[in-house]
Amino acid sequence: MDVPLPIDLDAWPRRQHFEHYRRAVPCTYAMTVELDVTAFAAALRRSPRKTYLAQVWALSTVVNRHDEFRMCLTASGEPAVWPVVHPAFTVLNPERETFACVWTPHDPDFGAFHDAAAPLLAEHARATDFFPQGPPPPNAFDVSSLPWTSFTGFNLNIGGWDHLAPIFTLGRYAEREGRVLLPLALQVHHAAADGFHSARLVEELRALLADPSWVEEGTGR
Repeated sequence: MDVPLPIDLDAWPRRQHFEHYRRAVPCTYAMTVELDVTAFAAALRRSPRKTYLAQVWALSTVVNRHDEFRMCLTASGEPAVWPVVHPAFTVLNPERETFACVWTPHDPDFGAFHDAAAPLLAEHARATDFFPQGPPPPNAFDVSSLPWTSFTGFNLNIGGWDHLAPIFTLGRYAEREGRVLLPLALQVHHAAADGFHSARLVEELRALLADPSWVEEGTGR
């Protein structure tokens, strides 16, 4: 079982930032970006693999590279970092117009992840429970998709201040000047990460989607 590793506060460069945005000015922030996914979309058209799961895997891959996006709080309220986090993602029940939340363990190999996650989409497409697998593990982060519309801004208003995991929302592709663009909203607790960290995450995601050889090979990097 994964156990979070406490952060050495005396050696942590962001200790003062964490304490400020956790206690003095608790807040989250949202960033909405457009990602050029022209090559990624073309690779998926040539592949039998599912676009949504490829998007989820790409997010999980870049999230797991960085401590600040794997943060949580210990029972005593101190910051800690999970060794790995797993994506929890939504599945729509079109008849009920409700969604279920399912999760799959992160795997650095896309093919292995896809093979584990794809059956969940079919199995729970008519789920009536919010969490048909039971509650997600504590080291999960959330991904949702709005494939029915594109957007230029998206904001979640989180009531509590203990949720340090990032939250991602994907939109419908838009085509402009011959390019395929994917809207992505990222919600972050400011105690966990600053704008620098979020910008780096986005740029790494851009790079991963711009070179989608892993879609067909199935090997993560």
